[in-house]
Amino acid sequence: MKRQDVREHLFRLLFRLEFDGMADMTEETAYYFVAPSEEEDVIDARFGEADRLYILKKYENIRADREKLDEIINDASRGWDIHRMGKVELTILRLAVYEILFDDDIPVGVAIDQAVELAKKYGQDESSAFVNGILANIARR
Repeated sequence: MKRQDVREHLFRLLFRLEFDGMADMTEETAYYFVAPSEEEDVIDARFGEADRLYILKKYENIRADREKLDEIINDASRGWDIHRMGKVELTILRLAVYEILFDDDIPVGVAIDQAVELAKKYGQDESSAFVNGILANIARR
């Protein structure tokens, strides 16, 4: 599975946290890997064991560091509070900030580029510029 597809699945799982809450996600996460994707033609839904483990590990790390990530995002988003941000944009930012600051396997430019692409696909018209601006502030630190 391509890293881009892995990242998109990770985004989808993280996005569910916004609606299902942390406590309900254990069962939801397990189900995600056995249920067929509604958009199989859009992203690869065939999970190898290595892909599944990679996604789960990264998902758990981001979930555990969510408060720290939110603080970083809040500090970098001049004039915006995370509570005013759209759920799509906030989820993308959490994923990208984690990759920029805590995942040495992913170059900063790749993390930003992929976040912008996710924002174009799932966000509103101005989402990609918003995400890019905040991530640029974080990357400059």
